[in-house]
Amino acid sequence: MRNRFFLTQNSNRLLSRIFAPFILAVSTQAIPAVAQLDFGTGGNTQESACPPPILSRMKRHWIADGETIESIARDNNILPETLIRLNPILASGTAPVGKDILIPPFNGIKIEIPQGATWADLEAAYGVRADVLFEINGCQNKPTVVFLPGVNWGPRGRSNVDSYSGLSGYPLPAIANIGLAYGWQNNPTNQRRKFHSGIDLLAPLETPILSAEAGLVVFVGQQGNYGNLVVVNHGGGRQTRYAHLSSVQVIMGQQVQTGDILGKLGKTGSPDIDPPHLHFEVRQNLPLGWVAQDPEIHLTSKVKTGQR
Repeated sequence: MRNRFFLTQNSNRLLSRIFAPFILAVSTQAIPAVAQLDFGTGGNTQESACPPPILSRMKRHWIADGETIESIARDNNILPETLIRLNPILASGTAPVGKDILIPPFNGIKIEIPQGATWADLEAAYGVRADVLFEINGCQNKPTVVFLPGVNWGPRGRSNVDSYSGLSGYPLPAIANIGLAYGWQNNPTNQRRKFHSGIDLLAPLETPILSAEAGLVVFVGQQGNYGNLVVVNHGGGRQTRYAHLSSVQVIMGQQVQTGDILGKLGKTGSPDIDPPHLHFEVRQNLPLGWVAQDPEIHLTSKVKTGQR
């Protein structure tokens, strides 16, 4: 049986949710990304309802004297990493005056579709809804290159999970209760079934947020529903994310040790539950990108022993 894909009625509402990478609505269809899609008798109408692919609608910007990668990114409300990945001319870390670059309307990366991959595969790997990916990439029948919004915060590295025995620390000074667990959950706000790509650890406001392992700070700042966000890359292709902070006490590029204070617990962004909490994520760098994993697995030994 061929897969059938129906567009949603409100694309703007969907696009407004793509920057909630830790809450994703259920998608039950496995839509082939490279196979012929069956639009039924209304195929042409369905296809014409889509905007052109986002890769064909990017803004072209000529770099002016005095501009930097960081200033261009800030002016366009995106991450420097997004610009660098999309424009090889910026790989050296400098912005050459007079050269032109492409600027997307939101963070993300451009990838070639792996052979046989489905939209559902991309959703599972990157944490972006399959129907949103389908629409913003122009509802193409056989895409070979697509834009994935809101993913990949730091440099890629080789994964070495075989020797990994769990995070060496805990992101709070004391073991906390979990207000919202990892995985498919009923969203407390609207009771819709959605995917939560981290855990919400309950703690009082202004509680110190600690690095769960030594690593390199690769992002610090405001980012959509995350609010104030700190992202730390660790050895073995692992990454941790700390969201909704009230304040931040580290800078991008800083090396941190296990237990170092990253900031204070807050309610910035759009938390999914009302009680104050830290939204904590653990991601593994796999062939399809930074894939969210269940943080409880990485913190199990600390929970059982009561260690930080």
